[in-house]
Amino acid sequence: MRKYLGTRILQSFISLIGLIVLVFFTVRLTGNPADLYLPVDASLEVRKEFAERHGFNDPIIVQFGRFTIQLLKLDLGNSLRQDRPALTIVLEAMPTTLKLAVVTMTIAVFLAIVIGARAAFRPGGVFDRIGSVLSLGGASAPDFWVAITLILLFAVRFRLLPTSGTGGFNFWILPITVLILRPTGLITQVVRAAMISALASPYIRTARAKGVGERSILFVHALRNASLSILTVAGDQAVGFVNGAVIVETVFGWPGVGKLMIDAIIQRDFAIVQAAVVITASAIFVMNIAIDVIYAILDPRIRHR
Repeated sequence: MRKYLGTRILQSFISLIGLIVLVFFTVRLTGNPADLYLPVDASLEVRKEFAERHGFNDPIIVQFGRFTIQLLKLDLGNSLRQDRPALTIVLEAMPTTLKLAVVTMTIAVFLAIVIGARAAFRPGGVFDRIGSVLSLGGASAPDFWVAITLILLFAVRFRLLPTSGTGGFNFWILPITVLILRPTGLITQVVRAAMISALASPYIRTARAKGVGERSILFVHALRNASLSILTVAGDQAVGFVNGAVIVETVFGWPGVGKLMIDAIIQRDFAIVQAAVVITASAIFVMNIAIDVIYAILDPRIRHR
């Protein structure tokens, strides 16, 4: 177990370092921050002073070395726009994204298990066909298109829901609706396939012969056997939630890490972009390790391999 866990931590750590290096050099291709933060008619001396104050006049390798040293000290620099520590700004936005992620994945997994298990109970039936069409449609629908369509329909046309921001329950409806479609659709298909396979197992026939109720067979015996496949896809969807959150938070003006990152890229606020990537990548790193540990606990063959 220790060897397996150590290997996974090393692999994830190498990926994390590679991502940080890639983002550091890529974000500087967006342009010179002085073009945004200084007047158009700013003199050459003013531009030089701005670059020197923020370290932009140093060679890129020197800037990267300075960034690496600061990163080891957990100092990710100050935001150009807000003149505050970038790490503090990102950590302030993180709880908003985490709340959205937890609520979304909880609803998605619950719906997927209920729909997938019910569809697997009678494969080819009416419920199975309807559930398959809806789940495949939800998994295939682009997030940005669904978000814009829902805004036009429920916010602009019928004026039932707000278009952006946070607040009461009504502010959560549209973002959650958009974000649950893909994970619910994908997990539903996995639940259905895994449950159909489990329901055909000999121990299920034995349970039925003993008079065990169908509900217990579905949600206790078969679901337990199919849990590893479900956990695999649910974990991947939770890790990939950041990609969808960036789009949805931007469309709905949700003040989370995704929107903060997009705004920082547009504003060429390098420190914010780097801090957001470091924090989100670290969170994904921890989540992947936690999922791997759960895999190894549920299936000892994984850690032995």
